[in-house]
Amino acid sequence: MVSHAKGKYLARQKRRKRVRKKIRGLKDRPRLSVYKSNRYVYAQLVNDEEHKTLACVSSLKDIPGSGYCAKNLQIAKKLGEKLGKQAKIKGIREIVFDRSGYPYHGRIKALAEGMRAQGIKF
Repeated sequence: MVSHAKGKYLARQKRRKRVRKKIRGLKDRPRLSVYKSNRYVYAQLVNDEEHKTLACVSSLKDIPGSGYCAKNLQIAKKLGEKLGKQAKIKGIREIVFDRSGYPYHGRIKALAEGMRAQGIKF
């Protein structure tokens, strides 16, 4: 029998693969890939045509004062704003949002709102 935690992980992986079949990041419209651990949030803009990361941020290193744990919405929003600024500098105005199987809620939603506040369209 599969434990509850293992079942949740496998279900997220299944959702992630199903969505990734349909989403592609291009040079003018890269993919925003998000990973959420128990403590931190990581986000990167990826050009899937050239297999290159255009910009990346993480609550572990890029947000001063987040220190031990970054499990709040304000830090996720700051992270989105920081990534939005990096994207604007590189001339990126539109992105494709890849939630990696996570629900659009909490830290994922806050990160997206932070990017929208910088004028990035989804």
